[in-house]
Amino acid sequence: MATIFVREMPVDERPSTRLKHLGAGFLSNAELLSLLIKDTSTTSGYEVAQELLREANGLAGLRDINLESFPGIGKGKSLELLALLELAKRLGQQNRNIKIITCPEDAADYAASRLKYENREHFCIILLNVKNHILSWETISIGSLDASVVHPREVFRPAIIKGAASIILVHNHPSGDPTPSKEDLEVTARMVQVGKIMNISVLDHIIIGGDSFVSMKEKGAIK
Repeated sequence: MATIFVREMPVDERPSTRLKHLGAGFLSNAELLSLLIKDTSTTSGYEVAQELLREANGLAGLRDINLESFPGIGKGKSLELLALLELAKRLGQQNRNIKIITCPEDAADYAASRLKYENREHFCIILLNVKNHILSWETISIGSLDASVVHPREVFRPAIIKGAASIILVHNHPSGDPTPSKEDLEVTARMVQVGKIMNISVLDHIIIGGDSFVSMKEKGAIK
């Protein structure tokens, strides 16, 4: 199949023209990426963008790809793409700058912007005051979730230091499936028990999986 260079497309079909006249919302992910990757003398920016999205299984997977070694990208362009991905992540965090938690959806929305694109499990906590205003977000551990990794002293130390009245446990499932595992249930039960002893309530344990989440409180795992 012949290579389709962007520069050889009809002018009104080129991503740059469509962006100018229609707006970014009307362009596909491949078209938007092609504006960054661009044609070279031997490769089509649009075709490289399509292949990159296929390999990454969508935009969310771009952070997991070795961009520098991907055909048609190279070192310079990979750095630009990584910078863009990080900016997009930070923008998402700002757009979800929730100050108070009123329901599991608030906690999940606050956490998802920070965790949904991570390719390793992150166990974090949201610290709250007596009126459920957010005091801070703390990362406790990165890696597989089990009782040996997530120790109560590491979880409750930030809460004690910052005078939190309660906490919400949060972690992500990189697989995209937020269904609680046996380890998730065990860790939740252990933290709730310790929280009662320390008089720091564990209000919920939110598991983020892609665009969905599970609230352990809603599942009945936290009474």
